[in-house]
Amino acid sequence: MKLHSNLDNKSSVLKLEQLLKDFDHEGTLFSGGARNTIKTFDFEGKKISIKSFKIPNLVNKIAYKFLRKSKAQRSYEYATKLLEMQVGTPKPIAYAEEAKLLFNKSFYACDLLDCDLTYRDLVDNPKYAGETEILKAFTQFTFSLHEKGIHFLDHSPGNTLIVKNAKAYEFYLVDLNRMEFKPMDYTTRIKNFSRLTPKKKMVVVMAKEYARLAGYDEQKTISDMWKATKEFQEGFHRKKRLKKKLRFWK
Repeated sequence: MKLHSNLDNKSSVLKLEQLLKDFDHEGTLFSGGARNTIKTFDFEGKKISIKSFKIPNLVNKIAYKFLRKSKAQRSYEYATKLLEMQVGTPKPIAYAEEAKLLFNKSFYACDLLDCDLTYRDLVDNPKYAGETEILKAFTQFTFSLHEKGIHFLDHSPGNTLIVKNAKAYEFYLVDLNRMEFKPMDYTTRIKNFSRLTPKKKMVVVMAKEYARLAGYDEQKTISDMWKATKEFQEGFHRKKRLKKKLRFWK
């Protein structure tokens, strides 16, 4: 296993290496599924999060070995770049890759952020206190990403952590392995909201605020953002129905 970290001393590196070796049997499960597993660990007086990426298929084993950066490496490098650009994300610590003839496992480690909610909480609970205020603040955050040329391709409900403080809301991006850094046109900006919520009320709030910030026509922005949302939702549910049919035939 090759470990790349920003840790200051060898002792810390060795401790982290041991956590990675013990990942399957130690730590507290934070989330797990068919694709990736996230666990939390105590590390030198603080809590950290380690994400274990699913072992890729044969094609990607070859690609990650010889042709492109792994998800773990991209997560670490993008987190470092976001912080340099003054965009919130949990502080990166390290990434590790395991390979023999071909690419195998990979891990990404970062500080564990104690957040108050995620965007998903707004979707699941429409009566969440201060929803409109939070949506406007979230839209301002997304607009600032776009103005900096940051295209977060996984801009979805679970990937923005929200921290409330006395005067404002702070936003932190997670699940960072799919990002682009380049100027964004109108269509790309609007489409970047399409995965967040199926609820038109929420889309309208975001569209109005984005139109105000960007100087766009309000009604056109509402219409285009809702159209992009519906197209994504239709495609998402179409894929779910197809997967259900395939599982049935198996």
